[in-house]
Amino acid sequence: MPEAIFNLDATVRTDLGKGASRRLRHADKVPAIIYGAGKEAISLTLDHSKVLQAQEFEAFYSHVLTLNIEGKKVEALVKDMQRHPFKPKITHIDFLRVDAKQAVTTNVPVHFINEDKANSIKFEGGHAEHHVVDVIVSCLPKDLPEFVEVDLTNVELGQTLHLSDLTFPAGVTSVELAKGEGHDLAVVTVKLAKGTSADEETAADEEASNEE
Repeated sequence: MPEAIFNLDATVRTDLGKGASRRLRHADKVPAIIYGAGKEAISLTLDHSKVLQAQEFEAFYSHVLTLNIEGKKVEALVKDMQRHPFKPKITHIDFLRVDAKQAVTTNVPVHFINEDKANSIKFEGGHAEHHVVDVIVSCLPKDLPEFVEVDLTNVELGQTLHLSDLTFPAGVTSVELAKGEGHDLAVVTVKLAKGTSADEETAADEEASNEE
């Protein structure tokens, strides 16, 4: 993965407003803002082509980025990104400053692994129904994972994995779990695929026997 996706050049913009933002977009620039860490919000401009290239990588949304703001390096997370309704254009980005000593809260992608190795899926006609695509975590910036893995190797037919069943990296906690048991969200369920239920198979066998 190219390190360039985690390093973006930015300039401070003083020409604000919808008209100014429209002119920037026509010039292949992206208007943005950075805020947080107890400091003043700053309006920025980034190169659209660089941002478009970087955001193709999943890690762009959950990794601590370095913004080179006119020679000063600032660490930040992407908190919001606005896109054109039908064109491949990014119209605005919100960045959140990161303080190395303060925990950050952000969404991290979930990667489901070993579906092809699970007996419940490989031999018993099951399929994995994913209930989430990401989880909200809290940790120091240095501990922020690019993703959280969910291993389906030993998940049985009819079984549901919840947040409490996941293994989070050291120093990383689930924000939802911290709220209490009532927030132990379902993550994935292995269900019988449609048309392969045990009842249907039994009925088919009985019908075949009657015909013999």
